[in-house]
Amino acid sequence: MQFHHHGYVSGDPRVEPAAGVGLDRPEDLPNEVDVLIVGSGPAGMLAAAQLSQFPNITTRIVERRDSRLVIGQADGIQARSVETFQAFGFAEEIIAEAYRITEMAFWRPDPANPENIVRSGRALDDPSGISEFPHLIVNQARVLDYFARFMANSPARMKPDYGYEFVGLEVDDDAEYPVTATLLHTAGPNEGSQRTVKAKYVVGCDGARSKVRDSIGSVLAGDQANHAWGVMDVLASTDFPDIRTKCAIQSSNGGSILHIPREGGHLFRMYVDLGVVSEDDNGAVRKTSIDEIIAKANAILHPYTLDVRNVAWHSVYEVGHRLTDRFDDVLPEDLGRRTPRVFITGDACHTHSAKAGQGMNVSMQDGFNIGWKLGHVLDGRSPESLLSTYSAERQVVAKNLIDFDKEWSTLMAKKPEEFENPSDLEDFYVSTAEFPAGFMTEYTPSMLIGEPKHQDLASGFPIGKRFKSAPVMRVSDTNPVQLGHLAKADGRWRIYVFADAAQAGTASPVAALADWLQNAPDSPLAATPAGADRDAWFDVKVIYQQDNHGIDINAVPAVFKPEVGPFQLTDLGKVFGANPEADIFEQRGLDRGGVVVVVRPDQYVANVLPLTATAELGEFFAPLLPARQTQA
Repeated sequence: MQFHHHGYVSGDPRVEPAAGVGLDRPEDLPNEVDVLIVGSGPAGMLAAAQLSQFPNITTRIVERRDSRLVIGQADGIQARSVETFQAFGFAEEIIAEAYRITEMAFWRPDPANPENIVRSGRALDDPSGISEFPHLIVNQARVLDYFARFMANSPARMKPDYGYEFVGLEVDDDAEYPVTATLLHTAGPNEGSQRTVKAKYVVGCDGARSKVRDSIGSVLAGDQANHAWGVMDVLASTDFPDIRTKCAIQSSNGGSILHIPREGGHLFRMYVDLGVVSEDDNGAVRKTSIDEIIAKANAILHPYTLDVRNVAWHSVYEVGHRLTDRFDDVLPEDLGRRTPRVFITGDACHTHSAKAGQGMNVSMQDGFNIGWKLGHVLDGRSPESLLSTYSAERQVVAKNLIDFDKEWSTLMAKKPEEFENPSDLEDFYVSTAEFPAGFMTEYTPSMLIGEPKHQDLASGFPIGKRFKSAPVMRVSDTNPVQLGHLAKADGRWRIYVFADAAQAGTASPVAALADWLQNAPDSPLAATPAGADRDAWFDVKVIYQQDNHGIDINAVPAVFKPEVGPFQLTDLGKVFGANPEADIFEQRGLDRGGVVVVVRPDQYVANVLPLTATAELGEFFAPLLPARQTQA
């Protein structure tokens, strides 16, 4: 964490200086805003947290409830989400309070006595080391709390506006604030009355029954629900030996349970199989009582017993898989002719079962994706055409998620005798580990993703996939650090320069690249506004092949040591050497001749280029940036 560059800080360094709209933020919801976010779930809160780093943008997030969420339905936090939390500064804290999944146990009917269940196997949760971050279970409400703290401490001083329900919207593309949203007061002295808010953009994060989705004429389409599950968060006394281990439990004739321990050492969640739902059920299964769910769980767990002492929450849901045809308000016939003004995220555009633990995780990545893009467009960093990439990128991800969840939920609902091989469920869990961990997303070439013609220079950083961290040694203080962990969710692009074998300060491709980045009119850094810190839009780091002790910090080119803050202090934290115990060049397949890896603000690799490919680097960024400005 870096601070003091604006002057001495004696308090919490996570509280950034207020700026822009954060200097005099009105308590009441304004009549006009740049971005109106509807819904304070995971997607909405992450998008708002990202936009809170853009203090010149007026963003407000409205929520129908009158206060923070108390009990959240979602609880699975995949490793990709923990990587994201690291960028927002709270990964360590949430890991400390969460339940950590390291193994999954599989239980099947005892061949000698099918009325009983026996443990048939165990599987490591991350056997191949997909991420250095763990798979967690923690209440969704706590995730939202952390994002709320981040945005409150950000320059924009943002917080949710509770007590507003979205009613509808109209779009006039010719207006300065094209979207007119109608809201209903659900709490406070004006409860029951309506008001309008004009916005440049609206982001609908309002769940499976999304009114924002309805207002743009988009519909969820897909499979009808035909299988029901009871879910309960409970405190209980039990002799089931794996009560603190994630389990898939199959009985001979009572159905299945997906068992998930919760944070705190005592609470746990069970998804209890309620069976196939008949076509003429008309929602009757949703009236299944908690006592019936507990009785069903006991039948499946036999010979073990479950004595439930307290129920924190329970529900019944039917598995359905649905996807919208588009994630914004641009109709197919208008593609390329207008840019979107309204976006939908999360359950508003994709629904599936809860048992793969994907809903909250994919929704947050929706919010991350649209958040930084809106920030760049409204802050004058990128053209409006950037916004069309949101639906194009995230709809493919949602389709892949639904395909995966169909297979997983079908396997979970199977009877033991229907499996060709008794280990099929366990084998599927192990073989598909990368997908539920959140790392199978791979964006295809676009204005944001380069063609992979130089991919062989950095085989461990696939273009379009998330930037996978690795250890390096910081030269200035000799500390070992994870390179990816230094990337904050501050809206900046990252340019990682992995050096050739030459020493710092000698004539080399790195020196020539540094000079171009610093001085060339077609360098992306030339777009940085005059008067702003040189690294305000681009975080440029260099990683040398040498041990950090052999690197002369004074010989390192100036572009890797920008002067920052009102006192123009030299930032020495962007220069690294290879860690001899875990060489990043070896770990990530980096060419010893050097390579440039470009990473988007949402942590996805955008391009891989040779050190000498300055023209290609400039051409890649040209359509993403405004006209170059002369630096003061």
